[in-house]
Amino acid sequence: MSTTATTETKPAPPVIEKIKVKVDGREIEVPKLTADWSGKLTPTTMIQACEQAKTEVPHYCYHPKLPVAGNCRMCLVEFGTPALGPDRKPVTNPDGTPKIAKSPRPAIACATPISPGMEIYTNTPGVKQMREGVLEFLLINHPLDCPICDQAGECKLQEYSVDYGQSGSRFVEPKVHKPKAVDLGPRIVLDDERCILCTRCIRFSKDIAGDDALGIVNRGSYNTLTAYPGKVFDNNYTLNTVDICPVGALTSKDFRFQMRVWFLKETKSLCTSCATGCNIIVGSREEKVYRYTPRENDAVNACWMCDHGRLNYKWIGHKDRLKDVLVRGQKTAWTTALNEIADKLKAAPHGSVAIIASARQTNEELWLLKKLADKFGAMTDSVGRFGEGDKFLLNVDRNPNRTGARLIGICQANVGIKLRPIAEFIRAGKIKTLIVFGEDATKNGIDAELLGKLDTLIVSGILPNETTKRAHYLLPGCAHVEKRGTFTNIKGRVQKFMKAVEAPGDARPEWEFLHDLVYNVTGQNGFLTIEGLFNEMAKDVPAFSGLTWAGLGDTGVTVPI
Repeated sequence: MSTTATTETKPAPPVIEKIKVKVDGREIEVPKLTADWSGKLTPTTMIQACEQAKTEVPHYCYHPKLPVAGNCRMCLVEFGTPALGPDRKPVTNPDGTPKIAKSPRPAIACATPISPGMEIYTNTPGVKQMREGVLEFLLINHPLDCPICDQAGECKLQEYSVDYGQSGSRFVEPKVHKPKAVDLGPRIVLDDERCILCTRCIRFSKDIAGDDALGIVNRGSYNTLTAYPGKVFDNNYTLNTVDICPVGALTSKDFRFQMRVWFLKETKSLCTSCATGCNIIVGSREEKVYRYTPRENDAVNACWMCDHGRLNYKWIGHKDRLKDVLVRGQKTAWTTALNEIADKLKAAPHGSVAIIASARQTNEELWLLKKLADKFGAMTDSVGRFGEGDKFLLNVDRNPNRTGARLIGICQANVGIKLRPIAEFIRAGKIKTLIVFGEDATKNGIDAELLGKLDTLIVSGILPNETTKRAHYLLPGCAHVEKRGTFTNIKGRVQKFMKAVEAPGDARPEWEFLHDLVYNVTGQNGFLTIEGLFNEMAKDVPAFSGLTWAGLGDTGVTVPI
């Protein structure tokens, strides 16, 4: 059968004119228009030009993913534009260069568009004095509680005070005291004394999360951030306001006073709570996970993540984690168990084996399971896991790798459709060996009575369940933060994640012992590293053709699905 490839013609992106400006005397070319937080093309601003010139302009209220407010004044800069004569023609210097007329007033870089020939000055004595003045005003009523502030180490007020502020203040009057430790919502605590009124949280809630729940009341020095009267700040994205708060005004109840951020090891990883595959940073110390925070990837989650995924990590350190390799309930070594399993599988008749592989396993692990399935003509499937989604990041598909399982051939688009036939074949005595990875078969149509009919039940898992209790061979696996690998999200983006903490006890990454098992059963070898395993898989799976581990980078690659 021949297939004809079809290509869809996409309109060419608009050609954006570039203009020349100078930043601190250095000439650069920047686009006249830049996509704003909503994706709309708007005039490029001074702060964006400075960013392209690798010149830092300090700021509080500005955030590249939020509407511009222009209220903190920290990004004030001086600038000049080409001078025009009475005839409205450019005035030139004796050497022929344009004469620059410096503006008598500064401009806020976050909201001022650039123009051809503009010169921006970010490091003049005047700019330095303005920054010192802004910081002096911000610190007038700010409490001196850095030693107990949860934001210490990640606070822009701390950093800018050191980099751009003065050592002393002229303010001698009593500070204005505002509400402290306010229960703003189920996951957020507010300390209003620390708030610098940047309004980032207000703009995020209204324009990104679609929940216009926050606002400022009172006037002047008594301005106070609060939720709408009679309501609490409670949506699935509230904890993003903690990330974007430049000071310690908004803190997470989950992470509050748990660990100083400078002690945390940060590891690039992925959220596994749904099929969106948000990029995250895992904060850990001494083999314990303390928090997830979003990692920027414009192709997936921008720089946000939902509260549901952010808080779904406590199970990793659960006291009931599976830690021992068990053969018929007796603790044994990995080599002993794998050799026994290999002997059992070698003796299994063709068609007598079935595999239930979780769509929470990595691409590499699913591919190795598919190798076993191909060897025995095994029936394979995954378990569907669905919940309520939203129009932003939370997907109805709660499996992080159902797309990968489908592309590799473990399951079909209608996931779980083969679970009933597997159960019927076990009842009929046709399937004698069942391999279960990361699922509880008893919750998916294969009850304890059916499991009892099997000659061999091989189970790998992370937490105990009814299936692990009945396993003839129990192989303890790893959470994704305890290994390396890749997932394929709902849009076909193949993304890798890195190891953050060690697994407990004898638990091993599933791909490691699956590799040994595949070698013992089929003789296929050569996948001793995750990099080599991924590259071999990419050669074998058509959807991943041309991919390499190194080529995925930190943000992944999208494949046709």
